[in-house]
Amino acid sequence: MHCQECGTRQATLHFTKIVNGEKTEFHICESCAREKGEIVPGTSGGFSIHSLLSGLIDFDTASKVQSGASKAAQPLRCEECGMTYTQFSKAGRFGCSSCYEYFNERLNPLFKKVHGSTTHVGKIPKRGGSQIQVKRQLDDLKAELQKRIIEEEFEAAATLRDQIRELEKGLLE
Repeated sequence: MHCQECGTRQATLHFTKIVNGEKTEFHICESCAREKGEIVPGTSGGFSIHSLLSGLIDFDTASKVQSGASKAAQPLRCEECGMTYTQFSKAGRFGCSSCYEYFNERLNPLFKKVHGSTTHVGKIPKRGGSQIQVKRQLDDLKAELQKRIIEEEFEAAATLRDQIRELEKGLLE
């Protein structure tokens, strides 16, 4: 596909803009995108998900340094593979499965920033997902139980407690 602006070069950037509910698609080359100001500032050659995540990771580190909460002594390092948090932020991937444990303190705020939560709240598969659904139901019932206890609605709390026990008994079987 050729660039919609110049018509000569190959279109390498494809944009979809939605302004006031009106959707417009653009297929343009990198040169025309630069001229129109469509290239994301701070990136060389365009936008990538790696650049986005690296920016979030660096932002997290920079904000901790500014607040004085960083540990100046030793850089955070995985004891299994030796990767540092700085190396992870540049590479965008871990060296081994143990990195999740060693970097956990910094990952949870990052996941919360990117995904909005640190627990999965997406769809559950119909086959094989029954245990996950029961666990979610248990979590909901336990939250409701705490609410009833705080509001001193003890009869409703007792009913919820019994439902929780039945569900937990079903999980153990």
